[in-house]
Amino acid sequence: MILMTISTMVAAQTKPVNAFGLVYAGALNKNIPGKVNIHPVSYKLNGIDISANIYTPANFDATKKYPVIVVAHPNGGVKEQVAGLYAQRLAEQGYITIAADAAYQGASGGLPRNVDKPANRIEDIRGMADFIDHFAGADKDDIGLLGICGGGGYALAAAQTDKRFKAIATVSMFNSGVVRRDGYMNSQVATLNERLKQAADARTQEAAGGDVLYIGGGKMTDEQAAKLPFELYREGYEYYGKTHAHPNSTGRYTMSSLIDLVAFDATTNMRLLDQPLLMIAGSKADSYYMTDSAFKAATGTKEKELCKIEGATHIQTYYVPEYVDQAVNRLTVFFGKNLHQ
Repeated sequence: MILMTISTMVAAQTKPVNAFGLVYAGALNKNIPGKVNIHPVSYKLNGIDISANIYTPANFDATKKYPVIVVAHPNGGVKEQVAGLYAQRLAEQGYITIAADAAYQGASGGLPRNVDKPANRIEDIRGMADFIDHFAGADKDDIGLLGICGGGGYALAAAQTDKRFKAIATVSMFNSGVVRRDGYMNSQVATLNERLKQAADARTQEAAGGDVLYIGGGKMTDEQAAKLPFELYREGYEYYGKTHAHPNSTGRYTMSSLIDLVAFDATTNMRLLDQPLLMIAGSKADSYYMTDSAFKAATGTKEKELCKIEGATHIQTYYVPEYVDQAVNRLTVFFGKNLHQ
């Protein structure tokens, strides 16, 4: 069987000691009156239980109205990792923020586990907006959207037609369909038909009640990780498998999902995105080509900005303090300009 993705997981994962399961530096461990607070919530989306965290700003008053930012997590990630970090940091700037685990992933429901279909991920983003509309203090007419990595590609796709999102931002955008189709940096173009045959066979097996087959999520040694061909994968191994590991973040997806992923491209209808757009990426990220392509395709908006974080790689924008600070500062200016406060 052809290796379609590189697993970024290691064998050992320990249960997070944080009270809310958060694994990023500076994470909230308890709610203190007058400070940024976190509110674990759950809700139904198309019959599936969704697990989410809502962050409220300091001195939150539910009788007032606050602008909202919806945060979409990376592929294979969960709300307790980088999505939570950015949600918390933006709440510190006065926003109500929400980060939810995608359906079929993380602590959310849905079977089989780790289905990763673009239509579902886009619906997850819209579902967060649906839910936050009814949260006390949230201004339903003042919603921004931030997507990180794979969540960035899905955020672009969601915003093309969902105009509840008044301003759109991405950090280290990853165009999932392009990579699943052609391989990272076009490394798997020649194997597409064979991989699609495997995906079709996997779907047939699932439909017959057989075992669900997965891509990724296997064990890897440090030596094997060091030989991975791309920096994103090598650093992803460290982030997801070691420094920011979370038991709900498996790094795998169902092989049958490939049928849907291959047909997806976040930039297909970028001309429909007419909201203000900010795209942030590390200057040293080997994934930068995806941000560049999407930004150039965004011909429908009159306000767009491309921000390079000098010296940062893709994964470093997830956790390195100086790079996160730069990204948050740019996001704060952007959302402050385009959302009412």
